[in-house]
Amino acid sequence: MFSIFGDPNKKIIKKLQSTVDKINELEQQFESFSFEEIKKKTEELKGRLKDKETLEDVLPEAFALVRKASQLTIGLRHYDVQLMGGIVLNQGDIAEMKTGEGKTLVATLPAYLNALTEKGVHIVTVNDYLAKRDAGWMGQVYNALGLSVACVNNGASYKYKDPEENFEELDKEHDEKGSFKVEKEFLQPCSRKEAYACDITFCTNNELGFDYLRDNMAPSEEEMVGRGTNFAIVDEVDSILIDEARTPLIISAPAEDSTDLYAQFARIIPQLRENEHYNIDEKMRAVTLTEEGIEKIENILGLDNIYDTNVLGSSGMRYVHHLEQALRAQTLFKKDKDYVVKDGEIIIVDEFTGRLMPGRRYSEGLHQALEAKENV
Repeated sequence: MFSIFGDPNKKIIKKLQSTVDKINELEQQFESFSFEEIKKKTEELKGRLKDKETLEDVLPEAFALVRKASQLTIGLRHYDVQLMGGIVLNQGDIAEMKTGEGKTLVATLPAYLNALTEKGVHIVTVNDYLAKRDAGWMGQVYNALGLSVACVNNGASYKYKDPEENFEELDKEHDEKGSFKVEKEFLQPCSRKEAYACDITFCTNNELGFDYLRDNMAPSEEEMVGRGTNFAIVDEVDSILIDEARTPLIISAPAEDSTDLYAQFARIIPQLRENEHYNIDEKMRAVTLTEEGIEKIENILGLDNIYDTNVLGSSGMRYVHHLEQALRAQTLFKKDKDYVVKDGEIIIVDEFTGRLMPGRRYSEGLHQALEAKENV
């Protein structure tokens, strides 16, 4: 179909091509660079940025330098289309790439460029495995460029470091398997604060989001782990900014005194029968007790009125809240569909993606009710 306006994608590509041409012209200049010269060039670029040059000014040299470091370390050279993807990401736009087109390699370009400001860069992935794998795999490239690299996982953080023993042998295996295997020898444990203080930090959206919330609740600056926000690259942007965005990040205060109540109700609920003691509305994902159900529970507990404000020395409505959450946990939430039990913990399954979400908890006591249901 003929269009008087032309193809907008072609216009963008034509505009990007001029920058790609500049990068390609610099490739020969960096061809003979050693690791020491690469790191020296990094310091030069940092200095130029401090002397009021902009990221756009140094972009061609930065991208050409990353391409050289990548070739020397992992044996991969950025294609022109990958350079274009890096430019697009640096501009804050979305670059769509098919599986196998080298998204991980593309991210090294804008990540390095923005890390030159020494304000930190976050690379956000969809799970802990990818964060850890990429920190080890691409960590070789960033390390050669003179940058520090780390990853933040659920319950642990790691910093990239070249192993002191058997380096050549391990490095060869790393180059061959880095795209699908986590090489633990290249990662050493560190604190979250150390991980976020690195030039480039790989993390999941969950860990980054919750650490941001916890930092806003920290009583002092010393107890904060983050270093502020500067530039982030988001992998699987549709999943993280659309699917994952439907699930809010909530930090709840502990309610350990409720544990016994949930355990007690977890034993009582199985004695109730659907459509007699309670009704389920599948569409609304709701469950309500009937008069017969309330009466049966009162008989089991030996209470005259479950709504009595003096029940257990607490609010009767609070008592009923625990009962209703226990009922929801038993009737609406299915094991291996809505959640899984792994290593003695309840782990939520994302209803939109089917991915496990370790570290997240249902709010308003529902998670405790599920723990009581599964006796974990």
